Amino acid sequence: MIVVLMGVSGSGKTTVGMLLAARLGCGFSDADSFHPPENVEKMHAGIALNDDDRRPWLAALRAAIEGWEQQGVDHVLACSALKQAYREVLSPAGDVTFVYLRGSADVIAPRLAARTGHYMNPALLDSQFATLEEPRDAIVVDIDRTPDEIVDAIVAALGRPSPQASQAGT
Repeated sequence: MIVVLMGVSGSGKTTVGMLLAARLGCGFSDADSFHPPENVEKMHAGIALNDDDRRPWLAALRAAIEGWEQQGVDHVLACSALKQAYREVLSPAGDVTFVYLRGSADVIAPRLAARTGHYMNPALLDSQFATLEEPRDAIVVDIDRTPDEIVDAIVAALGRPSPQASQAGT
């Protein structure tokens, strides 16, 4: 199973993704690490990416997803996947489970302002919300709770017990 945690920057994709992967006992990747250097430079400068900028990034992500599927491994990917067209590139056959980490700009803006060591310019939050097409076929989890509570909700929605839960019941 491939799970893509999606949402705008600052919604908690990486934090929740690492916790979810640990809970499920699988690998984790952050889509930010798949961006070409030109995209990173643009975002750092506060320049929003366009569809042409995202095309090679999405192709690299789809190749990674296909690799995990061919290996038969479960994997969690943190990826903005803001538009339906982007999600269709990532999952052309419907083989990916999307989890939308939903939050308002009022909740997310302070998170971005407090974040250090990330190239994403907080000034781009408005452009992310403008680009966002809320998914029709995704697990939706509001981010107004702790990361552990968010992971609990995702695991329950996936219908899969975590390895820790399985071991605790033995």
